[in-house]
Amino acid sequence: MSTLKQRIAAIPNGAGALFFIQIFATLGFAVLYSTLVLYATKKLNFTGKDATAIMGVFGAFNYGLHLFGGYLAGRFISNRNLFVGGMILQVIGCATISIGSSSTLYWGLAFFLTGSGLNVTCLNLMLTQRFKPEDNRRESAFLWNYAGMNLGFFIGFTAAGYYQLQEDYPSLFIFATIGNFMAIVLAAVNWRVLSDLNTTLLDATPKQFRLRFLVGLAVMATLVPVVEFMLHRAEITGYLITVVSVLIALIFIFLAFIHKDRRERRNMWAYVLLTSGSLVFWTLYQMAPMGLQLFADNNVDRIVWGVEVAPQWIQNINSFVIMFGGPLMALVFDKLRAKGWNIDIPRQFSAALVLIGLGFLVLPMGIATAASNGLVAFKWIFISYVLQSIAELLISPIGYAMIGKLAPRQYQGVMMGTWMLVTGTASILASKFSGLIPEATAGLPSLTNPTYSYIFSSLGWGSVGVGIVMIILIPVLRKLITDGPSPASKPA
Repeated sequence: MSTLKQRIAAIPNGAGALFFIQIFATLGFAVLYSTLVLYATKKLNFTGKDATAIMGVFGAFNYGLHLFGGYLAGRFISNRNLFVGGMILQVIGCATISIGSSSTLYWGLAFFLTGSGLNVTCLNLMLTQRFKPEDNRRESAFLWNYAGMNLGFFIGFTAAGYYQLQEDYPSLFIFATIGNFMAIVLAAVNWRVLSDLNTTLLDATPKQFRLRFLVGLAVMATLVPVVEFMLHRAEITGYLITVVSVLIALIFIFLAFIHKDRRERRNMWAYVLLTSGSLVFWTLYQMAPMGLQLFADNNVDRIVWGVEVAPQWIQNINSFVIMFGGPLMALVFDKLRAKGWNIDIPRQFSAALVLIGLGFLVLPMGIATAASNGLVAFKWIFISYVLQSIAELLISPIGYAMIGKLAPRQYQGVMMGTWMLVTGTASILASKFSGLIPEATAGLPSLTNPTYSYIFSSLGWGSVGVGIVMIILIPVLRKLITDGPSPASKPA
């Protein structure tokens, strides 16, 4: 008992509150993430290609705006202010979508994406700021917070599946509205302990802060109609976001070249290599609400022990593994490291790429052994999601913690946002792969099985190949990643 009390006492002020805020903040996103493609095709009669294109832009804006959110929070509004402002926009968005028309879908998504795109970086930065750069507890804190986020996903996916089977979409989106509102309530109750600890905005005078705050609010208000306009042009928007991502990558590489502090510059180069490899991982991961969702809905036998499994419930395999595996992995890794095991960031990234590749390679095996009606046995998609989830545990929370370890103070928000922008770019790529799948024909999954098999095989082997390259680069990455003050402030 004393050990438990000591551990609780050692938790930095605010970290515990962020765990519970994370649960409710995730609910709205979980509902839209798991239901958007099905809602667009089954309720609003979108084609599969159009629905996955919108889902691709949904992911791209949600993650892409994280880059801007880190900058906006750190220099104009503050992390806690922008987080609450973003949650208010998410509440408006889910309530608007619940009206149930194509036009309200676009406007609801515009409000929701502006909010979620800007505020997720804030939550992660509020957590990472509560630890010093050399504090090894950061990784465990992010694993716990990641478990909290996936508890939110579990609740959201479960509710989404229930209402999906009832075809009661309005009630589902109202449920998401209430969940997001609870995150605002929790943030208000814990307002004092969530204050920013290490941003450039803290250096501003009260007058400068008020002016910047008004500018930040104006930016948020302007983004909503811009996002709505671009959602109507999903394909063009996808190409535009990809180009922007490439330009930002080039800018960051330039910043790494000119950065004067040698140790920080080497860490920035390690970040570039790791983030580049993660693009492959996130492309496969973002197939879940698109190609994998359609595959599960149309090509998988979802009757398990006499019960129909809703497509959204399949994604709860991921949530379940993350919720229980996150804290367990943190505990196991701590014990292994205490025994001298070198379980570091490069090794975890490499293993994650190989595992998610294997998760996709089992699906063609299931397709090859499909029943005479073309339906794939449920066990194959179950195995796939378990492997993908273990891979996610190895790379995603560690990626967030990596920012606090590798990012110079002035680039902390930008690097956190860039890490998330990679996921947005991957969402666009995943929508392109999903768009290659022919429209499903009722009762004839065998017609689309060959295309699914080809896509899953290509993605799986590609990820395994990149994972092997990352394994080869482990010694290089370990030399680049260094702790402690720089011995010199001049180029190497």
